[in-house]
Amino acid sequence: MNTILVIEDDIGIQKQLKWSLSEFELVFAQDRASALTQLRRYEPDVITLDLGLPPDEANASEGLACLNDILSFNPDCKVIVITGNTDNNHALKAIALGAYDYYQKPIDADVLNIILNRAVKLAQLEAENRALRSSSVLAQDIIGNSDAMLKACRTVEKIAPTEITTLLLGESGTGKEVFARAIHKQSPRINKPFVAINCASIPENLLESELFGYEKGAFTGANKTTLGKIECANGGTLLLDEIGDMPLSLQAKMLRFLQERVIERVGGRQEIEVDVRVICATHRNLSDMVAQQSFREDLYYRISEITLAIPPLRDRGHDVIIIAKALLHRFNDEFKTKIQGFTDCAMQAMLQHSWPGNIRELQNKLKSAVILADSKQITADDLGLSVQSSKTITLRMVREQAETQAIRHAYSLANGNLSKTADHLGITRPTLYALIDKYKLLDLRTPEIEV
Repeated sequence: MNTILVIEDDIGIQKQLKWSLSEFELVFAQDRASALTQLRRYEPDVITLDLGLPPDEANASEGLACLNDILSFNPDCKVIVITGNTDNNHALKAIALGAYDYYQKPIDADVLNIILNRAVKLAQLEAENRALRSSSVLAQDIIGNSDAMLKACRTVEKIAPTEITTLLLGESGTGKEVFARAIHKQSPRINKPFVAINCASIPENLLESELFGYEKGAFTGANKTTLGKIECANGGTLLLDEIGDMPLSLQAKMLRFLQERVIERVGGRQEIEVDVRVICATHRNLSDMVAQQSFREDLYYRISEITLAIPPLRDRGHDVIIIAKALLHRFNDEFKTKIQGFTDCAMQAMLQHSWPGNIRELQNKLKSAVILADSKQITADDLGLSVQSSKTITLRMVREQAETQAIRHAYSLANGNLSKTADHLGITRPTLYALIDKYKLLDLRTPEIEV
């Protein structure tokens, strides 16, 4: 049931509403202070507020102040103010302050039910919309709504419009190139080339010519002048993937290019200006390599003006299930299959697996599972995974841990004052004492001086 906070000092009206609004879970407050306590305790999406609250029942000053407090705590809350039948001015002022709607006494339960249902539905739609916005990503291939991924995506949004050189750090298979493409797509260079080169996949003696190009006759087999990857990316974005594997002999030339934005082709003498945004990526620990003198310190600081760490799949919680479902849809289209989903055992196995190969490993396992599956749902065996027995974590255990941490945090904020601790937590003092006893937080039961 949806919780509605009713802020009303008239006991008769409270009873009337409790009887007539039976489809909602009603909680009550009689004044501004108790309203804020109930607001913290229940965090309702919809509130009815009588503007004539004590100690100023004849006017609306206390009710309007309460409205301000509510919207400061939760701007998305739908507050329906209730006024006298001739109090239009105060009602309109409340709407101007941010109230969702107003209703004039006497109360008609049928009408109020309609208003409340509409407010609840709107609050739900807005919450869903906020959730979709928060889990929306910058590119089609970036999927997930874990806190770590949302933080990474927000960083991409901030740095994409700039020209700052970015270093992407992450294990192999975490999607560093996908993030680089997301930065490119969000940048003013979106209509220009995106060129990627993997510094680890090209032999050392060929990497320089691949990057900078070469003139005709520069070496045996150079039958024509050939542009390098840097020139091909002119005007757009260049991704230097696995830059940690770039040989030391080439790092000095790369540093000059990054500083001056000019290159010389192999076998050439002419400086060529290029306009390229550079993004670097690596799975290596470059700071350790700098300490070991296997990577130039000046180049490290030049490429890491902004560093973005991409979390491994094992640290992304239920993102693995979200990604797996998206990949299943893609592979169904690719292989013309009709797999409907995953068994509970398969999902549990995916959550337990450490995914050393990250998303690339998930793609490979799921692709073969889609092809080889014998039923409409993919099993753990289809994925080549097993479900490991683990200690059961109950909701009660999670709640106890969360409540203990919250109590200690509020106690610290209140400087050891239990009354203020209870206020911070939105509970009564007896309830706080009961929780302290329940979780044996004996160090919080020391004598105190209340102020």
